[in-house]
Amino acid sequence: MQAVCFYFQVHQPFRIKRVRFADVGKRLPYFDDEKNALILDKVGRKSYLKTNAVLLELIKKYPGKFKVSFSISGVALEQMRLFDPKILKSFQDLVETGSVELLGETYYHSLAALYDESEFCEQVAAHQKVLKQYFSYEPKIFRNTELIYNDAIGRRVAELGFKAIITEGADDILDWRSPNFVYRHPDVDLKILTKNYRLSDDIAFRFSNRGWSDYPLSSEKFAKWVHSTSGLGNTVNLFMDYETFGEHQWEETGIFEFLRYLPDAIFKHQDWSFMTPSEVIEKFQPSAPLSYSRDVSWADLERDTSAWNGNEMQRLALAKVYSISKLVRARNNAAVLKTWRRLLTSDHFYYMCTKFFSDGDVHAYFSPFKSPYEAFLSYMAILEDFSLYLDRKSMRGRLFL
Repeated sequence: MQAVCFYFQVHQPFRIKRVRFADVGKRLPYFDDEKNALILDKVGRKSYLKTNAVLLELIKKYPGKFKVSFSISGVALEQMRLFDPKILKSFQDLVETGSVELLGETYYHSLAALYDESEFCEQVAAHQKVLKQYFSYEPKIFRNTELIYNDAIGRRVAELGFKAIITEGADDILDWRSPNFVYRHPDVDLKILTKNYRLSDDIAFRFSNRGWSDYPLSSEKFAKWVHSTSGLGNTVNLFMDYETFGEHQWEETGIFEFLRYLPDAIFKHQDWSFMTPSEVIEKFQPSAPLSYSRDVSWADLERDTSAWNGNEMQRLALAKVYSISKLVRARNNAAVLKTWRRLLTSDHFYYMCTKFFSDGDVHAYFSPFKSPYEAFLSYMAILEDFSLYLDRKSMRGRLFL
């Protein structure tokens, strides 16, 4: 028996407004609720609702056989509740089928695992709480922001009680090994599932590329590639952004039909099934320990953290926002803490990335700013304004949520 393990990331940040340093002290709102609502509406219509409908159809068509997993950030759930509750309801309907696993993560989709261990643990607990609230669900498997991982993060995740973590199958980490096996942390009781990035990216990035030698990609062709790994592993881990379906790959490309017919193509080989991450680690024993001696993510060609901390602007912004942690906590004010935590979301630093060529195109696609420099200046102006507010002896005045 071999498995296809689907994992989808669902995340929407609270995007900040364009703010100038001349606006510091004017008590302007930080977050662009109008833009956030519009983007959620667009992505909801083009991607979330349509893909959820296809998945529900497949779960009903193949009862107990077709399964998927999600990590849904706390800030995404918050926006669904605020701006479009029917999207939240569609995810709840999927989870109620029993064929969907929810993964733990940081509530604010932050980089706290790299910069503030205590904040990391608090955000993980906050995310567990919101999954309990909205889905009556307790996650057993962990997915860190953008699959960022190293051995130290693994030790902390194990201490928090998770059984496994999913992360990137980076070539230099795996070396001669295949991403299609279950691995384990070298020091603690934590299993590791590694993304098969080649097959994942065939769907997520290359599906509609007419210049790709394997275009067009049919469900039958893809299933043959999956089946070709028979005997060379236990699980093909297909990890990707949920917006792959309908947003990054438009409906007109045939992406929904691809997804709709993929299970039937996979099931043509009777020894193949779809499993959740929990089922994978219960079914298959780890083949070997796997050490991550460097910071790994699923971003860009380097598969490191340079998408968020690779230039001086990003490093300055990160140093500044984490440096005010004690001042924020000293206020002992829930609204202040929420404002700060929304500013920790990794997307703000991603928008400051100055990479070019293929990776740069991806960064530009996601950013609401005209340039990385505009993103940096707006973010730093907001931090300056927020810091001035925190320094005041009195906390009178409107907060900037």
